[in-house]
Amino acid sequence: MPYTLDEVVPWGRSLEEYRRMFALTPDELAGARILGCADGPASFNAELTAAGGRVVSIDPLYAFDADAIGRRVDEVFDTVMDQTRANLDEFVWGPVVVDPDHLARIRREAMDRFLADYPAGRAAGRYLEGELPALPFADGEFDIAVCSHFLFLYTGQVSFELHLASVLELCRVAAEVRIFPLLQLGSEPSPYVLPVIEGLGRVDHAARVTPVDYEFQRGGNRMLRCYRA
Repeated sequence: MPYTLDEVVPWGRSLEEYRRMFALTPDELAGARILGCADGPASFNAELTAAGGRVVSIDPLYAFDADAIGRRVDEVFDTVMDQTRANLDEFVWGPVVVDPDHLARIRREAMDRFLADYPAGRAAGRYLEGELPALPFADGEFDIAVCSHFLFLYTGQVSFELHLASVLELCRVAAEVRIFPLLQLGSEPSPYVLPVIEGLGRVDHAARVTPVDYEFQRGGNRMLRCYRA
C-alpha cells in the first residue's frame, strides 16, 4: 500500500533534544558521520548541518515536498497538543519541557526550522526518502545511527520481527546504533527491548541499555546502544 500523508503525525524535535536523548558528545556532533532514521520534521539535521556537522536523515515522509508536509503539520498540531493536555500525567514537566505551552512552542520552532531547510537539504541529499528495514546505504557508511520515537514507541503497531530486522539493518550501515525511547505509547516499557538484545547477541552484535539526560515521557530516560560485531 502506498505511503500517504494522512496516516502520518509529523512531530519534530530539536538538536538539543537529540543531543540529550542520544548522549551525543561535542566530538561526535562535530566529526561523526551520523544517520538520523525516522527523523520526520525534526530540526536536528538543519541545526547540525549549520554547525558544520555531517548528517543524513531518512524517512518515508521525505517523499513529499515542504508545502505538503507543512500542511499536514498544521492539520495535526492542535490535535496532538489536545491529546497531550488530556494526558498530562504521562509526561515530566520540568527542565526539559516546562508546560504544554512551552512544548507547543519548541515543537513549532523545530518543525519550522526543518521546513525552511528541507528544500535545500533535500536537493543536497541530506533528506532521503526511505524506511526500515531496508536502507539505501553501504555497509558501515555511518559512525552513528540514531532512531528517535519510532522503534519501541510503536510496539503495538510494528511487529517484533520488523523491530529486530530494523535494528539489524541499522547495525549494518553504522558502527553504533542508538534508539530512544524504550517506552511504547502510553509510557509503558516496550516488551521488545530484551528480545531485540537477545536477537542481536545471536549474531554477535552487542547491545546495552544506558541512562540519558532526557526525560519527557515519564520513565523514558534510557536508550538502547547497539554495536555491530
